[in-house]
Amino acid sequence: MAAPPVLRRRKALAGCAAAIALAVSGCGDDDFSLPDWDAPGQNARVGDIMIRYAHVAEPQGEPWQPGDDVPAYVWLYNKGDNDDRLVSASTPNAASVDVVDADGKKVTGGVSLPENKLVELERGRTHLVLRDVRETIRGGDFMKFTMKFEDVGSVTFDIQAQIPVYDKSPSPTG
Repeated sequence: MAAPPVLRRRKALAGCAAAIALAVSGCGDDDFSLPDWDAPGQNARVGDIMIRYAHVAEPQGEPWQPGDDVPAYVWLYNKGDNDDRLVSASTPNAASVDVVDADGKKVTGGVSLPENKLVELERGRTHLVLRDVRETIRGGDFMKFTMKFEDVGSVTFDIQAQIPVYDKSPSPTG
C-alpha cells in the first residue's frame, strides 16, 4: 500500500531539509579536505582548523594508571587565510594538558599553525601530555578532550587511547 500524498510530501520535505543542512554545515566540502588522511584516531573541525589523528598513546604492557603522564598526538591543518595558534588543551581525565617538546620539556606560548600547513604533534616532536591522569586508561577508552585556538575558538570531542599492538608476529596456529 502506497503512503498517502501528505506523508510522501513530509518525507520529501524532510529529505530536502537534511540535504540543505548537510550542505550548509560544510560536510563534504571538497575544498576542505586533504589526500591520504588514512590514519587512526579521532577527527574534528573548528573554523578553518582540521583536527586529525587525535589519540592518546597506547599503553605499554598495562593500562595507564592514575598519576601517570600520558602522551597524546594530533595532526592540525590550518585551511584558513591567516595563521592561528593552539593555545591550550584540556580533559576532565587529567589535572592538566601540557604542550611539550621532543624532550618532554613544557613549551610556553602554544603551537603556531601557519596558514595552509600541516602541523604534526607526534612522538619525537612537539606534542601534548596529559598530566597526572585521574583514572585508569585502557587501550580503546574514550574521554572528552577540548582544544582551544587563538582565533577560531575551541572544540570538544572524544579522544581515544590507541589499542595496543604488542606483537605483530604471525600466530603459531596460523
